[in-house]
Amino acid sequence: MMLKLTTAAVASLVLGNAAYAATDYPLTLESCGHEITLEKPPERVVSIGQAPSEILYMLGLADKLEGTALWINPVLDEFADVDATVERLSNDAPSYESVVAKKPDLVVSAYEWMIGPAGVVGTPEMFEDLGIPSWIMPTDCIGKSNQQSMDGARSTLFDTELIYESIDTLAQLFDVTERSDQVIAELKAREAAAVEKAEALDLPDDITGVFWYSSADMAIDPYVAGVNSVPDWLMNRLGITNVVTAEEEWPTVGWETIARSNPTFIAAARMDRRRFPADDIAAKREFLASDPVTRETEAVQQERIIAIDAHALDPSVRSIFALEVLADQLADFDLTH
Repeated sequence: MMLKLTTAAVASLVLGNAAYAATDYPLTLESCGHEITLEKPPERVVSIGQAPSEILYMLGLADKLEGTALWINPVLDEFADVDATVERLSNDAPSYESVVAKKPDLVVSAYEWMIGPAGVVGTPEMFEDLGIPSWIMPTDCIGKSNQQSMDGARSTLFDTELIYESIDTLAQLFDVTERSDQVIAELKAREAAAVEKAEALDLPDDITGVFWYSSADMAIDPYVAGVNSVPDWLMNRLGITNVVTAEEEWPTVGWETIARSNPTFIAAARMDRRRFPADDIAAKREFLASDPVTRETEAVQQERIIAIDAHALDPSVRSIFALEVLADQLADFDLTH
């Protein structure tokens, strides 16, 4: 699914609107517990994570990107050309050295486990020592604790307002606040339309689901979406109950436990990554159809397996696109009274 910005719309975003207030520099703001200050709009940026990279593309800021990393799905189709002009430092976590070698005046990240107190790439202080401010999307720290694990645990349900806040903040950092309004308005309209579509289906109250991200090995418990995660938000928005009750975003839960809850559907993550055997969506489908436990579930027997881009299951603009996919699939499943 794509954000359908026409060529004219993108051009109007880039041209801007004089009615909008300019960002007042120096700009100081808090980012996941640390403070950053920008003296002027960034000119050289490194983005760690697909989510902030695609937001920057949507804001017409591809020319500011010196490098990007940590991608799990292909870029949105409409940004394929601009993405091809940006150096991919790594499809996974980049090294600290590769980031600073681009001489950025700002580093943005989707995750605190990339840049944070125990950052895989580095800590905010390591970048600050070189005069490089680092900004982390609020989706990874507001209502969420990353102290115990990489995936962390959310104390409140994820909400797309955090995505809209991210878009607004990035626009402010780059002094292009006039560009964020149209992007946010289109995303909000799509979110509302997906909810309205599901509501019009008059679905029963007992629809349940489970979101399977991957498995370290097919023979062990899968990583599934827990409480307050993006998939949990997707299901809440459409009146669906998550069969997983663990608070960790992606806990491991046994298939026997999942099968006992007999979910109405199983959503399976589709990704290019091949760290684990179950990263392959075809392997997921084969397992569900052949395993003696999963093949007896209603979801498998009724062929209610939904493929959703893995990146849409992390906080990103694609979460809204996943809401559309889920609403469309519910209509196709004909679960009405």
